[in-house]
Amino acid sequence: QVQLVESGGGLVQAGGSLRLSCTASGSIFSINVMGWYRQAPGKRRELVASITSAGITNYADSVKGRFAINRENAKNTISLQMNSLKPEDTAVYYCNAALRPSTSMVLNTYWGQGTQVTVSS
Repeated sequence: QVQLVESGGGLVQAGGSLRLSCTASGSIFSINVMGWYRQAPGKRRELVASITSAGITNYADSVKGRFAINRENAKNTISLQMNSLKPEDTAVYYCNAALRPSTSMVLNTYWGQGTQVTVSS
């Protein structure tokens, strides 16, 4: 059974930094894209950043220059370094992965349980 486990959320003041991590575990054949999404109260879930197995990254305009996504393929792990945080970054952050489990080999999307990030003004 494939699982995505996140860690690293919390409460921080505006201008501060946080680092999120996510590890995919289970019988995994391959992972294509991994990324972070976020959902604020009353808003739709939105892409924050993503990274392919080749290291190609994509960022939401609102976080460019402040957030950095990294990936360790050998560990099936990604991290999100968040700097210069703003109150509008407050949301539940979800890890996402498009991967093929060894059992089925079917490409599918998996989600973590989410971690709360709160930025106070």
